[in-house]
Parts: sequence; structure tokens; C-alpha cells
Amino acid sequence: MGARVSLGPVRGRDRRPVRGRWRLFGRLVHAAGRGDAVSRHELLSVRGHSVAWVFPLLLLIGITATDITTGAFEIIAWIVLVPGAAAAICGVWATAVYAVVAVVVYVLADTTWQHRDETGLPGLILVVLGGLIAVLATALRVGGEQRMLHMRDIADTTRRTVLRPLPVGFGGLDHAAVYLSADTEARVGGDFYDIQPGPHGTRVLVGDVQGKGLGAVEAAAALLSSFREAGYHEPDLATVAERLEIRMVRHRAHTAALGRSDGDRFATAVLVGFSEELPDAVDVVVFGHEPPLAVGPGGVRSLPAVGGLPLGMGDLAPGPPVSVHRLALAADETLLLVTDGVTEARDPDGCFYRHAEDVARAVAADPSNAAPSRLVALVREGTLRHCQGRVADDTTIFAVRRRRGTTGG
Repeated sequence: MGARVSLGPVRGRDRRPVRGRWRLFGRLVHAAGRGDAVSRHELLSVRGHSVAWVFPLLLLIGITATDITTGAFEIIAWIVLVPGAAAAICGVWATAVYAVVAVVVYVLADTTWQHRDETGLPGLILVVLGGLIAVLATALRVGGEQRMLHMRDIADTTRRTVLRPLPVGFGGLDHAAVYLSADTEARVGGDFYDIQPGPHGTRVLVGDVQGKGLGAVEAAAALLSSFREAGYHEPDLATVAERLEIRMVRHRAHTAALGRSDGDRFATAVLVGFSEELPDAVDVVVFGHEPPLAVGPGGVRSLPAVGGLPLGMGDLAPGPPVSVHRLALAADETLLLVTDGVTEARDPDGCFYRHAEDVARAVAADPSNAAPSRLVALVREGTLRHCQGRVADDTTIFAVRRRRGTTGG
């Protein structure tokens, strides 16, 4: 998540590196695969300085040297390739400079270096026109990149508004999160997460709205606003869950009344409640989502929470709309929640990524990998490595555990 090489914020207290070689690999593969302006500029820079001008310069030197030293092989007209190469990777002014230099070098080669017959006016016209076309193409490319970057900045602002920054230790919890967008231009989708402390404990919500684009963001924002209010005020987690279901139904009715085609959205989610009265357990409500994993020094286990229907579809099931499960969670265990960008990541052979197995191996090798920030970094790198940087869906990786020495509240 599109676009900078950075793959999304990792928020948490423990920031030690995990598998550094795979982190670098994931960044390079993801940047190369995205192909947008920022990724290209960062890949063509050294210590913050652009080196994009080097390739056209080497091409210019190579063509000129070959023409001078090989009298029988006249390639000076190939110098038209120099501004063309600059147009692909350089700015407008750099391309214009190369276009002028190409014309000057061609004229010198054709009139001063008398080691062969002159190529004449047709070759000069070719080089001049090639340079002008290259400058025009560069101007169009740069203009498109600037518009794209502007739209990406707007989408980034929207995402930061929906996914608000979470302070360290918020609600007595250590936490870390990674968000990767499958849409490299929009950089925004329907994944959401938040922590809401209150007088009745600390509540955590992670979910995924069906679909992509601004419509999914609107639905995510609606759910998060209800969660922040109900999660603070309501003493019963089941009531919080019911409020989320009602909010999703209301949002669908509103979009349908507007005549929009995305009025049938739903959302999968996991709602977790931490309480001071339950230091070794959590309350969990699953709305058609992947159940969370409990990751600790002793290994990885899937919490046996039976999933209900997604948010917005509660009227399809008879009986109580939500079911709260009280599950054991040790003080040194971390809850790991992911959206389907992780569970549905495929390698070139079509095999799904088994993040639980990857996490289990890493924790067995080093129990400190169960820390939230290290855990989300590990899953992020494993996901990108598995799908070779081609994220097919918006991806959220969220890890949270009770802060040592404190209680949630």
C-alpha cells in the first residue's frame, strides 16, 4: 500500500529489524512492480540525488565514440535515441538539454570529423525532430505524474483521516499495523482498524469492506465512527457489535437511496474487547472474518471463535444477530488479525500464502518475533515475498497485545 517505496506504517514500540534481507527484497520487488513516479524516482536515485541523467549520457558517449573510432560503421544518426531515452526517465529540462546536445554533437560529427561522407540534411532533421518529440513526450509524462501524485496525496490524506494515527500504548495495548493498497494510484481501499479505550475496557476493531474505491472508504468511515462512539459508551460488547450491524445497514440504505450501484456493500470484521477484569482472556465477535491468531513464545494458535455473518447481512440469519466468545489469551500472547490480502495472496503457481506457518517458524526460531511490530513486519514481508510484490487486494496486518506492566482500560 500506492506511490512510495514505503509499504505502509509500522506502528508499535518494538522497532528492531526482522529478516533484513527479505525486507530489502520486498521493498525492491514492490517498487519495481508498481512502476509509478515515486517508485521510479527512488530506484533511480542514490542518497537522495537523482542519477536518471547517467543512462542518456552513457548512451551519448557510446554512440559518439563508436562513430569516431569506426569510420566504416556510421551510426551518428542513432544519437536521436539519446533524448528518447531521457524522455523515459528524466525531467523536461534534462531532456531538452540532451536534445540540444544531440543536435550539436551530430552537426560536429557531420561537418568537423571528416573521416567519412556527410549524412546531410535528412539526418539533421531526424535528430531535431526526435529531440522535439522527446521534450513534448516528457512534458506530457511529467504532467501526468504530477496529477497522479496529487491524487495520491489526496487519497493518502483520506486514508489517514479514516485510519487515524494510534498513540503508542493506546488503551494499555502495544500495537502495530501495516496497510498495503492494491490500487497503486488510489492508495485507498476498504480495510479499516482502530482502538477505542473507554470506561468499560479497550475495544479493537479490524475489518474489510467489500469492494474498493471511495465507496468502500465511505463505508469504512461510517463503521469506524460508530465504533468510536459505541466502543466508548456501551458496557456490553454485544451492544457494540449490534450498533455496527445497524450502522452498516443504514449506510447501505443511504447509498441505495442515492441511486448508487454500490448500495449492497457488506463488511467482514473482528471486534475484540480487552478488560481489566479479564487479564487472561478477551471477548471476541467475528463477522464473517478470518479468526485472529494468538501468537506467543509457546507458538501460534487459532482462536476458536465461530464466525457470524458479515456486517450488513445480519437479517439473513435467525436468532441473535451477534455471538460474543470469551477466549483465553495469555499476557505474553499477541493477537494477529489480517484481511484477505494476506490470506488470498498467491504465488505464481496459484498457491495461497500460509501466514500462520510462516509466523510459527519465525516465533520458534526467535520468541521475540511475537512482539506486535516485529510480527506485522514479518507477515508483510512474507506476503510480498510470496506474491512477488503483486498485492491482489487491499491488505491490513494488525497486531495487538496487553502492554506489559499495565492493564487494558
